[in-house]
Parts: sequence; structure tokens; C-alpha cells
Amino acid sequence: MDLKRIRHFVVLAQAGSFRRAAERLHMAQPPLSVSIQKLEAELGTRLFDRGPAGVTLTPTGEAVLREAKRLLFYEKQVLGAARDAMAGTGGTLRIGFVGTTTFGLLQRLLPAYRALCPAVELQLREATSVSIIEQLEDGALDLGLVRTPLMISTAATLLPLEPERLIVALPKGHFLSKRDTIRVRDLAGEGFLMYAEGTAASLRSLAMAACQRAGFVPRITQEATQVQTLLALVESGLGVALVPSVMRRYASEVIKYRELVDLAPDESMALCLAYLPGTESPAAARFRETATKMR
Repeated sequence: MDLKRIRHFVVLAQAGSFRRAAERLHMAQPPLSVSIQKLEAELGTRLFDRGPAGVTLTPTGEAVLREAKRLLFYEKQVLGAARDAMAGTGGTLRIGFVGTTTFGLLQRLLPAYRALCPAVELQLREATSVSIIEQLEDGALDLGLVRTPLMISTAATLLPLEPERLIVALPKGHFLSKRDTIRVRDLAGEGFLMYAEGTAASLRSLAMAACQRAGFVPRITQEATQVQTLLALVESGLGVALVPSVMRRYASEVIKYRELVDLAPDESMALCLAYLPGTESPAAARFRETATKMR
């Protein structure tokens, strides 16, 4: 069905005459008359009664007018959605994030982006950094909030947003918690709560390398994928854990966080925005611009 004919029908119904409707539509009367005739033929019914004084809607025309107005309203909605998506202010944006971004980074980024692009539908998915990169490269995600180093090769560009370092989480009452700062080698002999090898390879590699540089191989008592899970195990008194410094925001009465003074420079890490240059949607580009300004 030609929406132009629908528009002609609505204007004619409102104007009550072909002359006035043609003026409002900025067109001649004969083409308008042909347009209405074609619409009536397509619908198989008369929409107007013609008379010397003008036109009036038939009962069928009255029913069609209600739906025609609704159809034109949704036409405007569709056009607006297309314009918003092209401008990056509408559409859908799929973002993968690692769990520790919920301790401050997401809370800063999302309100700022929402204020700029309130019509964009955000779809947020929590996953590991490796899974996020894989989904980004497969087209299942538009952006990713990940932790570096990644320990895998990727075509994605990584925009650092928040620098991090390893600190140690100790159960309350641990003898080392009485010190303000400690060394990694002071942890030799402790039971370590460690990141799972298959799903948290980056943090595991950093923690293992820090211990080995300090001259020992950690004695692993439990493994987990999420940092929050490791901290829950620390709260239970099952061991110590090397965790990202952002986890200081994980308040707990039974965990003590301490700085590590003997970490090597290459043991630093960061929360980053991952994106694929050249394939970004306008909405993704606007999110990246927002994140860049907030660094």
C-alpha cells in the first residue's frame, strides 16, 4: 500500500474538498483525484461521497481514517528511529562487561551516555574478558569493557579507561593485616585463592607471575572465575587472594586490603573499552566518545 495515497486520503478527509486538499498538498487536483481513485480501487470500496459542496467520508471511510492516521503516525516513528540510529542517538547498543566494572566504572559511564542518548536501548552482558572479545569479533557485541592484559590476540582496539594494579586481600585477623604495606614474597607459604585457568587466564597469569618473581610458586587451595567469588572465599577464611585494586570498593568487615610494594612495572593492568575500528555503529561511536571524555 502506497503511503503517499494514505497521506492524500487523510488530507482530503480533513480538507473536505479536492481543491483545498490539493492546495495543502501542493499538487494539482487531477493527480490527487487519480490517487484517491487508485486507493479506493485497491481497498475495493468507496471512501468518499462526492457532492457539489465537496466530499464527505462514507462509513467505511470513517473507519479507514482512524487506521490511516495511526499508520502515518507509525511512519513518522519509523523514520525517526532510522534517523536516530544513523545519528547514534537511537537503536540498540550491546555491551559486554567484566564484573569488576560494576564497582564504579559502569556507574560513571552509563548515566553520562544515557544523558546524551536516552533513546538508545542498552543490552548489557556480563562475561569474562576473553569471552567478550570473542563475541565482539563474532558480531554478537558492539563494545566490550574488558581488563588487560588479555593474553590473546585480537583485532580490537583497546582504549584504557581506568588503570589498576594487584593488591592482596587478607582475612580479618591475618597477621600480615597489621602492616600497612607488604611484599609479595611475604605471602610465600600462604594458601592462595586463585583464578580459574580456563576462564580467567589474564588475572591468573598476573598473579602467578607476581608470585614466581617473588621466588615462590603459590599453594593454591581453591579456584574461581569471578573476583567477587574469590573475595567471598577470603571472607570465609579459606586463604588470601591477589585482586585488582578497584576491589577496595568491595566493602567488607572481614577483609583487609593491603598494597604490594614489590610488584614489577609490567604487572600493571587496566579496565579498557574494546571496539573494532571501521565497523562501529553510530551508537557505539558515541559511547566511545563519551568514555574517552571521562578518562
